[in-house]
Amino acid sequence: MEAISNSAGFAGMGSGRLRGCVLGLLVLLVLSCEQMVVGVDLSDKEQASVARFQEYLKIDTVHPFPNYFPVTDFLIGQAKQIGLDIKVLEYAQAKPVVLMSWEGTEPLLPSVLLNSHTDVVPVEFANWKYPPFSATMDEAGNIYARGSQDMKCVGMQYLEAIRSLKASGYKPQRSIHVSFVPDEEIGGSDGAQKFYESEDFTELNVALVLDEGLASEDNNYRVFYAERSVWWFYITAKGHPGHGSRLLEGMAMENLRISLDKIAEFRTSEFDKVKSGEKAEGEVISVNNVYLTAGTPTPTGFVMNLQPSEAEAGFDMRLPPIVDTDALQKRMDEEWAPASRNVTCRFIQKKGVLNKFGKPSMTLLDELNPWWPLFQESVAKAGGKLARPEIFMASTDARFPRFQGIPAIGFSPMSNTPILLHDNNEFLNVKEYLKGVKVYEQILQSFTSPTEETPSKSSTGAFTETIHSEL
Repeated sequence: MEAISNSAGFAGMGSGRLRGCVLGLLVLLVLSCEQMVVGVDLSDKEQASVARFQEYLKIDTVHPFPNYFPVTDFLIGQAKQIGLDIKVLEYAQAKPVVLMSWEGTEPLLPSVLLNSHTDVVPVEFANWKYPPFSATMDEAGNIYARGSQDMKCVGMQYLEAIRSLKASGYKPQRSIHVSFVPDEEIGGSDGAQKFYESEDFTELNVALVLDEGLASEDNNYRVFYAERSVWWFYITAKGHPGHGSRLLEGMAMENLRISLDKIAEFRTSEFDKVKSGEKAEGEVISVNNVYLTAGTPTPTGFVMNLQPSEAEAGFDMRLPPIVDTDALQKRMDEEWAPASRNVTCRFIQKKGVLNKFGKPSMTLLDELNPWWPLFQESVAKAGGKLARPEIFMASTDARFPRFQGIPAIGFSPMSNTPILLHDNNEFLNVKEYLKGVKVYEQILQSFTSPTEETPSKSSTGAFTETIHSEL
């Protein structure tokens, strides 16, 4: 707009009033074009909702150096518009947690927390159809942006659902809290982990957490009750160096090759369970070689006639919460990295699979969990269908409340959508986004309206202990 206002053509006109009128029309044209959805019929209310989503997506919070202050200002503005109480909490410098609250008519009841993260992963700009922070909408209504699926869509769906409920005059019985946390994409140690361990969180008396899930390529929404724990490790093999022509035993590369073969055999056996349909991907142990290094470098490559004295490989392994970790560690010690073969294992991350009660870190999604039938009913009322509950194959911030024994459901209402989180040309269709808002409206009403089925204990601890005593 600065270029228009300084245009020499406008400066040459004799009438300031004419210049102002023309400029005003151009501004209106530009703004209306930004909001217009070509080929998609939306109401004024829906267009305003989509515009707010696009505004959020345009805020660059990409790693490795996300600037969280612009997004914090945006969220503060949204909270004020909706009429929510707001706190900005900072457990690590320049990494704010934005906490919004809608107090219920019975605030002593256990509350519901809606969590999402504000950060996004890096992008390969050259491989995107549209600029990844432009939130461009095409003629089919697909909004292209980093974070459109993971997971700025969910954060705004929370707020749009609350905005709609408040406008209708609805008053929740129990309080609803909405948290926007930083750094999920790099482990959450300065974001969600510190928040869930804080007195700020304890004071909320949270009985249930909703967090992110995953898009579904068919008509059924995916829902997650647990996730796999991360084991990242290096295996290092050592041996005497030797001439490249010699057939020697116990060389570093040979020692590492045996380890790689053993790990590949195990990986194949786990993958076969998925391919046969015996188990879902989240129910098996995945282990993938992500790093490999060996050899003696030269300015132009490597020394080709020298067998190196050390070789190393790195692995990303994910464990479902029902794994016997002692047995797995024994396998690693005896087969993958035995000292007898001059091989060692070093962990970068090694997360447990049990919660603080010593039980598998998962949320029961059956009749023992009073939230689950309410959740199912809400999705059905909104016209959605649920797939069979799954274990999330990667990790999310939901692992932190689950560790404390607090039920957490992973859910991102995106059906008929290709899974594009962390991928090029990530997008979400506007109709799917708006359907998700309606789903959350139903969920929030079911969770916060007075019914016989809704949990009503005044102590979150007592509720969670009751749930986990049945495991």
